[in-house]
Amino acid sequence: MEKSVPQKMQPNQFGHEDVQIDKSDLVYNGYFKMVKYRFRHRLFAGGWSDTIERELFERGQAVAMLPYDPVTDSVVLVEQIRIGAMVASDEPWQLEIVAGIIDKDESPEDVAVRESEEEAGLPVQELTPITSYLSTSGGCSERIHLYLGKVDASKAKGIHGLPEEGEDILVHVVPRETAYQWVQSGKIENAASIIALQWLMLNVETLRE
Repeated sequence: MEKSVPQKMQPNQFGHEDVQIDKSDLVYNGYFKMVKYRFRHRLFAGGWSDTIERELFERGQAVAMLPYDPVTDSVVLVEQIRIGAMVASDEPWQLEIVAGIIDKDESPEDVAVRESEEEAGLPVQELTPITSYLSTSGGCSERIHLYLGKVDASKAKGIHGLPEEGEDILVHVVPRETAYQWVQSGKIENAASIIALQWLMLNVETLRE
């Protein structure tokens, strides 16, 4: 139902001061956290909303990095089983770029370098920031910092991961064009991987100069 707006409004006129959190309760504390919020917020047409109750998946901040070799024009992808895909996809094993959660006192750049070593055994020569985004702001707090990492893809091979974290990760070296075809066909389903590969297609000429 459309409501009248008292004045022409520009995007992002509201901020944290326009939200009133009445209560928050930790309802689950396991590998991840779930918090229930009761809050009210200002309305575009004026006044305040009724109290809204929402559960929030507290995922924290993470880093994802696309390893790219400009010499061979190839990317490095990792394959591993993912519980979300196990439930919601035809393919429980997902093709992705390297990624990891930011621990306390770590910078996003530190995590990108660490995860490249852990998941692909691959040193990073140079990092280029791509973007930072909220993965699903309707119910999750996760912010992903996305990078491209310049690498020597000839050093990428084998099976990696930390056994104590249940990781079993297979490394693939793929021509850039092939990887993007997999995005177009739906073979790659992970959002960070799709965004990074699309960015690479738009910027590849500059990166290879």
